[in-house]
Amino acid sequence: MQYVEGFVLAVPAGNREIFRRHAAEAAALFREFGATRVVECWGDDVPDGKVTDFRGAVKAEAGEVVVFSWMEFPSKAARDTAHARVMADPRMKAMMEGGNPMPFDGRRMIHGGFSTLVDA
Repeated sequence: MQYVEGFVLAVPAGNREIFRRHAAEAAALFREFGATRVVECWGDDVPDGKVTDFRGAVKAEAGEVVVFSWMEFPSKAARDTAHARVMADPRMKAMMEGGNPMPFDGRRMIHGGFSTLVDA
């Protein structure tokens, strides 16, 4: 069964294109190192909940958009290997250091890995 890693984060609305470029560069690396699919979704219908919601989960502030993303891997082991290889790759280090600050506050990102239960 496939393994999925999911992410929810808040991105300043004005950083949409910067985020898209950043995500596309990262996606290429993850695909090179084992991801079978990388999807980045820009929120356009993210309602406030009565108890909790996506915006609250990432403490989205005024002017920020919720982004929902996932990557698919053949297995958890493939995901773990891909992460290690991506983080060690000089291209990723260049994306994260120097004059390329992340286009969002990574401290408010939530993420996790999930084993596939139903794939209909």
